[in-house]
Amino acid sequence: MMDAQSKSFHRYSPSPEHVVGQKPHIFNVQAKSVSGDAMHLDDSTVKWWAERAKHPLGSSSNVPVNETLGVDSLLKKINRGDLLVVNSRRRNGLIIFREFYAEFAGPGAAVGGDFDRGCHKIIPLGNLSLIEPQDHEDHQKALKIRLQWIRLTQNFTDQPRSVDRAQMILDQFKTYFDKSTIDNVPNEAFALMVGVLPQTVRRVRLGLGA
Repeated sequence: MMDAQSKSFHRYSPSPEHVVGQKPHIFNVQAKSVSGDAMHLDDSTVKWWAERAKHPLGSSSNVPVNETLGVDSLLKKINRGDLLVVNSRRRNGLIIFREFYAEFAGPGAAVGGDFDRGCHKIIPLGNLSLIEPQDHEDHQKALKIRLQWIRLTQNFTDQPRSVDRAQMILDQFKTYFDKSTIDNVPNEAFALMVGVLPQTVRRVRLGLGA
């Protein structure tokens, strides 16, 4: 697991689009779940709800635009450095996979930017909503919250027994999401978040890990 304090970030510079009075773009993400403990991301869709200005910049009048993207398109958006924030008013989040580990970005956390370049897979959880930060303050707040989510997971990885680490991450997710949502998260995802084998997670899920 990567040390949260070892991550570095570039200073956020608002673009001309981030002006006072203009509403941020909001991306509502909904992946189609399948039976079993896996999620076929290639068949998933992303509901993209973008609030775009109807009038010139600075106007408070906005018109909503509905678009549909594949999850792979959202992954590309994250990998090219677009900075988004998980909506803090919903029970939602995003599992982000790297080569040797995975991280969970929960409500209020930053996603993308310099944080997640190089990720190769994502799993949206809940009725995922991603919002563009409007200014430097929003940007920095989201980064701090992302680090808090990382440190929470690191508390689990400090447990010496792999069974305990698996049980703790599963219990934590049960406080955020319903059973059907958790059942669609593959064992590999939980395993990569706390440094255990997928078989260990499976045993704990079946009540066999003691």
